[in-house]
Amino acid sequence: QGRPDLGPAVSLQRALLGHVLDLTDRYDQEPPLRLSLPPRYVTTKLAAGIPALVNEPIPVPVDTLKPLLAELCRSLAAGGGGEATARIVEAVEQQRLDLGALLALGLRREQGALRAVATHAGLGHDLLWLVIDLAGSPFAHALLQGLFGSQPAGSPLRGALDVWPHGYCPLCGSWPTLVEVADGTRRLRCSFCAAAWARAAGSCLYCGNASDTFRAVVPNPARPDQIGRAHV
Repeated sequence: QGRPDLGPAVSLQRALLGHVLDLTDRYDQEPPLRLSLPPRYVTTKLAAGIPALVNEPIPVPVDTLKPLLAELCRSLAAGGGGEATARIVEAVEQQRLDLGALLALGLRREQGALRAVATHAGLGHDLLWLVIDLAGSPFAHALLQGLFGSQPAGSPLRGALDVWPHGYCPLCGSWPTLVEVADGTRRLRCSFCAAAWARAAGSCLYCGNASDTFRAVVPNPARPDQIGRAHV
């Protein structure tokens, strides 16, 4: 209420998240999606530091995700995306873009390849990546539940997940959007598929630096109005 200038941006964000959450709820009410990736194979990939979806053929449900992409584009157009957003929808509808291939690139986080496609088609890369990212995230979350959600405690794949030491997501390879701390455990939350994995405190999420020179800017619990520098 104190920042009326942010009203249009907040309204756009609500509309975009609403579209994504609607499809996420739909997937949650259906049987988990399954990929033809044997648990032993995925366990081996994780042990090598390779996220599960990297370099894998992913069958993308284009018929389900295409309406979501159109809704996202309409909301972006209403929020100021205008002609640039309309060109994306037009390219998909005229089959100048292979939506299934684009969504697969998004799921595998191959941003460089998607940039090349956007450049060739005369589309804005950042806008195309945003739309593909939002449209693919409910499907990525459903893949997460199908691949990792059913693994019982004590299974090799569950063990590989529990000791995943990297800052990037074990499913899709994205960086986390937040760090959650509960009961003394620090967990990272993927910015794309919403996977969560534990990460020990005391090191940088990105480079793994855990030396005595490592510092992080953290809130001061005694002075919430200030930020203090401290070891993590």
